[in-house]
Amino acid sequence: MCALESRVYVVDGGFATQLCNHVSDPIDGTPLWSASFLYSNQNAVIKTHLDFLRAGADVLMTNTYQASIGGFIKYLGLSKEASYELIKTAVSLAKLACSLYATEVGSTADARKILIAGAVGPYGTALHDCSEYTGSYVAHVSRKEIADWHRPRIQALVEAGVDILAFETIPAQSEGEALMDLLKEFPEQKAWLSFSCKVRTVHYNKYVTE
Repeated sequence: MCALESRVYVVDGGFATQLCNHVSDPIDGTPLWSASFLYSNQNAVIKTHLDFLRAGADVLMTNTYQASIGGFIKYLGLSKEASYELIKTAVSLAKLACSLYATEVGSTADARKILIAGAVGPYGTALHDCSEYTGSYVAHVSRKEIADWHRPRIQALVEAGVDILAFETIPAQSEGEALMDLLKEFPEQKAWLSFSCKVRTVHYNKYVTE
């Protein structure tokens, strides 16, 4: 992973937006957003990853931004164990897309090393109330509860062999801190953390520099 420090990587784009080109079922407004297609249309997920690879992406984000154990249990009727495995399946689909792309380009100049990033969206994605944009839930959900919710999805991504974890669009400083504490449980795992920000602050009215 030291190579991460020596080159510029192009990350793929909005997964759900591109996925719309391969599915007829609605994505917006559904509780699981694009993550439901890990269960209902894995071929479309692979095709979406391939679109980004063909466009030049060096980093593929797994289709797990809005995936959670509880969400899969509630909205797909899966068991806890099957929900855990479905998150791991997201990594397998990204890896399969990489293999298909490598076969497609052969030994040409486009045969480059692709990194798999395990996408981890904020706690608010499970609430389906747009609070992932405001972080308002941290006023009544403890850091421990947030960490406990994230832990199994992170564990599944790590077990499945992601190159890096991508903690994406975190709207509150306290959730970011909870994730950094949780990352200590996976000392060999690389990660990045991005915040969803307003001017000088994250959305839940805390200075990022504090």
